[in-house]
Amino acid sequence: MSTSEESQPVRFRERVGYATGDLASCLYYNTFVLFLMNFYTDTVGLGAAAVGTMILLTRSGDMVADPVMGMMADRTKSRFGKFRPWLLWMAFPFFISGVLTFLSPNLSPTGKLAYAYATYMLVMIVYTMINIPYGALLGVITPDSDVRTKLSSYRFVGAFTGNLIVQGTFLYLIKTLGHGNNKVGYPLAMGVFGFAAMCFFLFTFATTRERVVPLASDQSSVGGDLRDLLKNRPWLALGAMSILFLTWVSIRGACLIYYFKYFVGREGLTATYLVAGTVCSLTGVVVTAPLTRFFGGKKKTYIWLTLINAVTLLPMFFAGPKNLALIFGCQIVGSLFTGSLNPLVWAMYADTADYAEWKFGGRATGLIFSAGTFAQKMGWTIGGAVAGWLLAYYGYQANIAQNAGTLLGIRLMVSVLPAVGCLLTVFAAAFYNLDAKLLERIADELKARREGAAANLAAN
Repeated sequence: MSTSEESQPVRFRERVGYATGDLASCLYYNTFVLFLMNFYTDTVGLGAAAVGTMILLTRSGDMVADPVMGMMADRTKSRFGKFRPWLLWMAFPFFISGVLTFLSPNLSPTGKLAYAYATYMLVMIVYTMINIPYGALLGVITPDSDVRTKLSSYRFVGAFTGNLIVQGTFLYLIKTLGHGNNKVGYPLAMGVFGFAAMCFFLFTFATTRERVVPLASDQSSVGGDLRDLLKNRPWLALGAMSILFLTWVSIRGACLIYYFKYFVGREGLTATYLVAGTVCSLTGVVVTAPLTRFFGGKKKTYIWLTLINAVTLLPMFFAGPKNLALIFGCQIVGSLFTGSLNPLVWAMYADTADYAEWKFGGRATGLIFSAGTFAQKMGWTIGGAVAGWLLAYYGYQANIAQNAGTLLGIRLMVSVLPAVGCLLTVFAAAFYNLDAKLLERIADELKARREGAAANLAAN
């Protein structure tokens, strides 16, 4: 592909099309983070510790698939490109696997746990096979770092829209479609989300283009790609940031429904609380680019916003069950300032793909993004497992009034522990070393290399 094709503008329709893919992903991701633990404990009847262990084991196995999928995508050859065809191929399996996960077959306790292992592993593998190529697509739609930041902002408008849909409608769909029977309501509600997600991914496939293509001389071996990844300092820093960030997000997200059901005593407020945060997060997404300019770069912006997040989490520990103003106020203020974190981190991953090509001579965009997803899934895995284990440690028992120690533990899991996670994430971010000046130099030198290679090819 010529450099003139790389420089073609990314128009509004394509930005919306790319954003729609994360809307599809978050119909699953947010459902799993917020409701899967509660589904397994309160509807299926599994123990919290058993669920935590199941999440750890199944997600750990799935994480191994992430870099494999990234390298497969990097080596895919089709008339649609490297990454887009996977959206087409995996859209229908994505739909079906989601529904299977939320079925409650009439089995023995051991059979129920085995079914949970099998279906959750299946849906996570399918999620990997569609989400890794989708994420990597950001790195090849455009070579422009600033445009990627804007495109990443569009992506997370889609993500938070997906979150809004889940948070505002999932419990309602369960109740309405199941007529009060959660064992019927859960798979039907997930069927609605799964069908919508399939359609959204197909729209992403139809509306996006791959413009950045490595030169033939840039192709490298699997071993070389992996060695380059482990020498990529900014990617290593981002990996640590992602693990820590998703760990505390997963712990907090899994416990919010327990917090409102057992501490506040109003389970229905869970949806309102989550929607309020997501609406405010959308504002943060929209202002990602100006915030990045204000703070002087992606790294500084990420650090400052994460510190603000820590400050807004702590007061929630001191809120009583009737102090809804403080509970909701922490959510609203924190979300306003931290909605930009996700678009920032994925734009930073795209920058590390450029850094790898500039530093080591090969471009493995799929591996870079799959390894980023691997790190995020590790945080998601650790957080989900720890949430189950902590609930069991604090003495949680489903569908009964909880004792004071259990309620204290739930309060810690939605406030103090996430705040500590924020501080650890900031420490990891200090090691990320790509600033605006270096990124500009990388972009200029890569452009010159491609122009030179294209001229040599034309001469021959």
